[in-house]
Amino acid sequence: MNQFIFETRQKTVLGVMMLIGVISLVITYMGDDHSHTRFWSNVLHNSVFFTGVALMALFLIAAKITAWSGWHTIFKRVWEAYSLFLIVGFVLIMIIALGIWGGWHHLYHWADTKSVEADTILTGKSSFLNKGWYTFGSMIIVGLWIFLATRIRALSVDEDTNGDTEFTHARKLRIWGAAALPIIGFSSAAMIWQWVMSVDAHWYSTLFAWYSSVSLMVTMIALTILTLIYLKVKGYFPLLTIEHLHDLGKYMFAFSIFWTYMWFSQFMLIWYGNIPEETIYYHTRLHEYPVLFYLNIGLNFVLPFLVLLRNDTKRKYGTLIFISCVLVFSHWLDFFLMLKPGIIHTAHELAASAGDAAGHHVSGPTPGFSMPGFLEIGTFIGFLGMFFFFAFSRLEKASLLPRRDPYLMESVSHHT
Repeated sequence: MNQFIFETRQKTVLGVMMLIGVISLVITYMGDDHSHTRFWSNVLHNSVFFTGVALMALFLIAAKITAWSGWHTIFKRVWEAYSLFLIVGFVLIMIIALGIWGGWHHLYHWADTKSVEADTILTGKSSFLNKGWYTFGSMIIVGLWIFLATRIRALSVDEDTNGDTEFTHARKLRIWGAAALPIIGFSSAAMIWQWVMSVDAHWYSTLFAWYSSVSLMVTMIALTILTLIYLKVKGYFPLLTIEHLHDLGKYMFAFSIFWTYMWFSQFMLIWYGNIPEETIYYHTRLHEYPVLFYLNIGLNFVLPFLVLLRNDTKRKYGTLIFISCVLVFSHWLDFFLMLKPGIIHTAHELAASAGDAAGHHVSGPTPGFSMPGFLEIGTFIGFLGMFFFFAFSRLEKASLLPRRDPYLMESVSHHT
């Protein structure tokens, strides 16, 4: 079947997942401290994570188009559908930005005016770390990503009916793809610094944007594998073969190695430099979050390395499903470890500076910060359901098979 039908049963399952997420957020909000730190940190965590996954889908589409790659053509509609989740991501990020202006949360230390005035480092960074840039910078950049995603998607779909032998659409797509690559490359770094790295406002790393992006890329590839296997079993993508999944498995393996390289490079340089304002980032995570710190390495490097190193494991549905599920969750944990320590530290600082009794809500081991709890996992399930609900609704809008794509036959005859 080349036309995806979003069945009622699928909508129900994904709807239940989203309901679990809503219930988790409501319970979190009701039992939270006066600033609702846990609630807003969970919203930020999942919003950035799934928006980043959508961006990586757009980036890989642009890279494939620019490189004249053809092997992915059969399933490129899945990546196009993923990329359109940027629309939802835009709304989520704007809600967080409104929270900064309205004082609904204190996720970022730099958003507190008194703290900035009393802190030389925050004052020095205030030209970049400020409410205006966070809001309007995010609005412009994410809006630009959405424009690129919708433009590439529109050209791809229009090619099905109006494609010609002069490959007009393919040429236009190549132009848009080539334009998208540097735009995404530079702007994604700015947004990762703003959304994620700035929760530790006194710390910075020049490798952080690369490291975070690779984490999101692994997640996107893992979700692609899960989606394709599910749809293949349902009778869709009849031309999809184990060769395509094998290559996606290679990508997942390679980017897992690259993630480890970026992780170790960042860690080693900071450890070797031994500068207190840099080492504090890892000191906090190593000594206060030791289980998550080592679990991060074990699940994101050791396990996929050992399992995917063999050639045949990348050609087995069971193995690919298992590793993909592990990597989606473990890279979500990676972002948990990036965000939560900085956010709870900010809560400590602001509570201490306020000198009120609210400080006891965020002191010591805190549920939802020391380790993901049921509410964090429930929120993750809800966002995952929303991601797939939106992606499947986009898949339904066009044929799964790009009939007039000039690289279709190359993809059909693809072999490793």
